[in-house]
Amino acid sequence: MQVAILTFDGFNELDSLIALGILGRASQSGLRVGLACPTPKVRSMNGVVLEAQMTLDDVANADGVIVGSGLLTRDIVKDAGMMGRLKLDPKRQLIGAQCSGALILAKLGLLRNVPACTDLITKPWVEEAGVSVLNQPFFASGNIATAGGCLASQYLAAWMLARLSGMETARRAIHYVAPVGEKEIYLERANQAIGPYLVNELKAG
Repeated sequence: MQVAILTFDGFNELDSLIALGILGRASQSGLRVGLACPTPKVRSMNGVVLEAQMTLDDVANADGVIVGSGLLTRDIVKDAGMMGRLKLDPKRQLIGAQCSGALILAKLGLLRNVPACTDLITKPWVEEAGVSVLNQPFFASGNIATAGGCLASQYLAAWMLARLSGMETARRAIHYVAPVGEKEIYLERANQAIGPYLVNELKAG
């Protein structure tokens, strides 16, 4: 199984790299995760340069996709060529969006009649695109999930792990990265955030 984290120039390090780190904890389960970028290298909002591990064309074959956020999201959604390269299919892929990544999903038509979570700056742009924005950190409907706020990336990663590898894999990953002395608190928060959206999917699996 493979998860692609869409990462563009101007990306938010927390949004892409927290998810990468948490999902990477499941490598022993056969899950592979990588940053999918439009160019060989991308520069973050704070000047950090990373090398792409996957191309945008690879995203179509991934089992899971997380659309990261950043300073240039509004420019990306206006780029027809770039948007045309994003081949996402919720019928066969798990698709998550972090913060302004929700705007990309909205412009791709993947949030029709589905409310979303996003950051406070992006909220009016997502609403302008015709999507209702929720005042909570995480929401999922079927194979599509959105998270709002940088640190909510842990919930998006946990949801994807739970769907792809099972709740126990997600629990172990969150337990590993959680602060010492607060591990049970973080596990409970994660369960409260994603649990309501996992019951039917896990029973079906």
